[in-house]
Amino acid sequence: MEQASDLEEMVMPVLDKYIPQYSDLIYTGMALLLIVLISGLIHFVLHRVVIAWVGGRAQGDRRIWRKAFFERKLFSRFALMLQGIIIYIQAGIWLEADAHLLPIIQTVAHIWILLYGMLSLFSLFDALLDIFQLHPSMRNFPLRGIFQSLKLVTSIFISLLIISTLIGKSPLILLSGLGAMTAVLMLVFKDPILGLVAGIQLSANNMLTVGDWLEMPKYGADGAVIDIGLTTVKVQNWDNTITTIPTYALISDSFKNWRGMSESGGRRVKRSLLIDSSSVHFLQESDLERLRRGQLLAPYLDEKVKEVTQHNQAKHIDLSSLVNGRRLTNIGTFRAYLTTLLKQHPFIHQNMTIMVRQLEQTPNGIPMEIYAFTNTTKWVDYEAIQGDIFDHIFAVLPEFGLRAHQAPTGYDMRSLASGRHSVQGDDTELNYTSS
Repeated sequence: MEQASDLEEMVMPVLDKYIPQYSDLIYTGMALLLIVLISGLIHFVLHRVVIAWVGGRAQGDRRIWRKAFFERKLFSRFALMLQGIIIYIQAGIWLEADAHLLPIIQTVAHIWILLYGMLSLFSLFDALLDIFQLHPSMRNFPLRGIFQSLKLVTSIFISLLIISTLIGKSPLILLSGLGAMTAVLMLVFKDPILGLVAGIQLSANNMLTVGDWLEMPKYGADGAVIDIGLTTVKVQNWDNTITTIPTYALISDSFKNWRGMSESGGRRVKRSLLIDSSSVHFLQESDLERLRRGQLLAPYLDEKVKEVTQHNQAKHIDLSSLVNGRRLTNIGTFRAYLTTLLKQHPFIHQNMTIMVRQLEQTPNGIPMEIYAFTNTTKWVDYEAIQGDIFDHIFAVLPEFGLRAHQAPTGYDMRSLASGRHSVQGDDTELNYTSS
């Protein structure tokens, strides 16, 4: 009995000394296990049951907003943020206030909540962007740049909160210290800030929207705008290459926007042909008889001949000399013919300017310019209409006794070298052979 009492006296102090420490460790381990089990159960319920059910509904739902929210992972990121909140609350419930792991777990959970809260906002912005871009009334706004600006502001704000959480200081202290870092921030975020201002100006002044045809030779851009971002504007050129332009360059530099042409419904044809000045002459009676057979010219010739005849008779002009009186010229009649042709053309816009004008003579001939608008803005149709018109013009030139100016070609040089060349007259071709 004495030996047992001696053993008890020796063991009890040891147990009284070490059992409380082990009990705290065991309790902390059980609390952590409980937190993990509850968090795992909540994760399973949220992701495998709730979000899976919502995803199934979203795939079969015609509502755009529900599908957009699910595709941008808004629900899953929000669920992860909610799990961080639950872990934070559990740590405060199951762990003792003086536990060493409590501040660590709560700090990590706090950062977790901030990060997934930020990602949830990003998903919300992306989903709203997808929804707004489907509405025609919202396509005129640089929505992508606006939402990217919101993301940038959110990222800066969340970063300040995370830093304040790690150092254990109030975010106001960090904000007060940002004044000294303004110059550095301006340098780092120069492009986003300039892009944000440029995007607001582009939107407020309705200068550029997605789908516009933009031409900016300085940056090699000539095509359709496919994206207007916070810092860059992407242009898909007509050769399917992509040109990236800084957003602020659209404010600081000049560019051409073809949207006005597309919205007007007419695309301009401004093209000239060069007429050989040596082929210009007065029209003879035989020329008038031949040209009267043209249905477009007959009314003009009848009216013009009557006007010229009355004028010459009233002035008693001697017509034996070509320098006296008024006479019709082949180039003037040709110009009137082209004007009538354009005014009756089915693919020329009749409510826009139609003009055929003679420009100042050049060493290469007399430019005759066609100025009109097609009634379509489609590129392929526009080129086809313009090509058909000038095909007809070149083919009809000999009927008026006119020739298109053309520099001597290699064929002409070879003909001269062989001793033969041809001169095209009004009605016949004369061949000469040098002796």
